[in-house]
Amino acid sequence: MLYEKLSDHGAEFAAGLRSQASSWLNSPGKRAFDIGFAVLLLPFLVPVIAVLWATIRLGASPGIFGHTRIGRDGAPFRCWKLRTMVPDAQERLSAYLSENPEAAAEWSQKHKLSNDPRITRLGAFLRKTSLDELPQIWNVLKGEMSFVGSRPIVRDELKKYADAQAAYLAQRPGVTGLWQVSGRNDISYEERVRMDLAYIRSASLLTDLKIVCQTVLVILMPTGR
Repeated sequence: MLYEKLSDHGAEFAAGLRSQASSWLNSPGKRAFDIGFAVLLLPFLVPVIAVLWATIRLGASPGIFGHTRIGRDGAPFRCWKLRTMVPDAQERLSAYLSENPEAAAEWSQKHKLSNDPRITRLGAFLRKTSLDELPQIWNVLKGEMSFVGSRPIVRDELKKYADAQAAYLAQRPGVTGLWQVSGRNDISYEERVRMDLAYIRSASLLTDLKIVCQTVLVILMPTGR
């Protein structure tokens, strides 16, 4: 697996990684791949998104949710998803973490929860199948995201990249990437960072095509996240 080829990154390596980043990351070729792939998928994805949006709306909840994430060069953008959480998600999360130390520790380490009280029944299905991320095709068309790249993160997560922050900010985050096809919730945040750095350093058209194909297999045989 690509990320396994990456040795432990120290400060010196991470500091120089931005300049070592693959020329494919911000090339016209990668952008053309994103636009072409998005245009090809639009006729199939729009009806699916519309049906899922209408189904979510039946529960009196907004169907689309936009959350601020950090993109290339630190520019914030609204990352769009189908809503998978209850309307009072933040309040419910705060209360849950304050009452469950083990969950608080898991959240601190992974920024995710294996038993998340905010997620609806339909939302759990959408997350397991990755269907909740379909609206991100709009982010791809706008040039805020790429189909393949690092996981889009909130600003508070950037500190977890430590000396490798500049490497993360050197490219557009992706709808999918190495971590999504390599274990999802089964990997630590540190491993996720290592995968991001491995991709940033070795990205190519062939790598992107391989990850897209692996993503299709993950969607067809989901293990959760």
